[in-house]
Amino acid sequence: MTRDLFNSELRQLQNDVLALGSMAEKAILDSVEALRDGDAEWSRRIILDDARINRKRFEIEDRCIFVIASQQPMATDLRALISVLYIITDLERMADHAEGIARINLMMGDEPLPRKLSYIPAMADRAIAMLRNSLKAYIDHDVDAARQICDADDEVDRLQDSVYDECFQAMITDPTTIQRNTYLLWAAHNLERIADRCTNICERVVYTATGHMDELNVSKY
Repeated sequence: MTRDLFNSELRQLQNDVLALGSMAEKAILDSVEALRDGDAEWSRRIILDDARINRKRFEIEDRCIFVIASQQPMATDLRALISVLYIITDLERMADHAEGIARINLMMGDEPLPRKLSYIPAMADRAIAMLRNSLKAYIDHDVDAARQICDADDEVDRLQDSVYDECFQAMITDPTTIQRNTYLLWAAHNLERIADRCTNICERVVYTATGHMDELNVSKY
C-alpha cells in the first residue's frame, strides 16, 4: 500500500468515524425527546436502529484491521488506527446508552404528559456538545481542545447530582412517585456515561498526537 493510498484509507476511516458519531448523536437526541414526549413508537424505532449502528461500528473495525494488516504502520500512523478502534467502540456504546433511555421510556408506560424530566434535557445538551466537540478535536488533532472538553464533564456530573437530589426529594415527599423517579435516575446515569465516553475520545486524541495516555476524566469538584 503506497503512502497516498494509506492516507486515503485513513481519511475514509475518519469520515466513517464522523458518520458513526452522527448516528450516535441522533440516537441520544431522539431518546431524550421520546422520553419527554412519552412516545413509545419512537423509542421502539431507536431500539431497532441500534442494530444498524452496531453494523456500522463493525464495518469500520474490519476496515481498520485490514489497513493495519496490509500497511503494517509504525508510530503515529499505528496510533491513529488504534485510536479509531477505541473511538468507534465508545461511539457504539453511546448509542447503547441511548437505547437504554429508549427502553426506560417503554418501562414508564402511559404516564400523564407532559413529563417533567428535571435536569435530564440539560444533561443531554451538555453531553451532545461534548460529543460534537470531541469529534472535532479528533479530526483537527487538537490536543488543547481535547483537554478543555473534558472539563465539561464536571458540569454533566453536577447536573446528574441535581437530578438525584430532585428525584430523591420527590420520592420522600410522595412515595407513589418512587418508580417514576427511579427511571429518571437511570436515564440520568446513561447520559453521564455518554459524557464519560466523550472524555475517552479526547484521551485518544491526546494519545494519537503525543504517544502518551493521560487520564483526562478526573473530577475537579
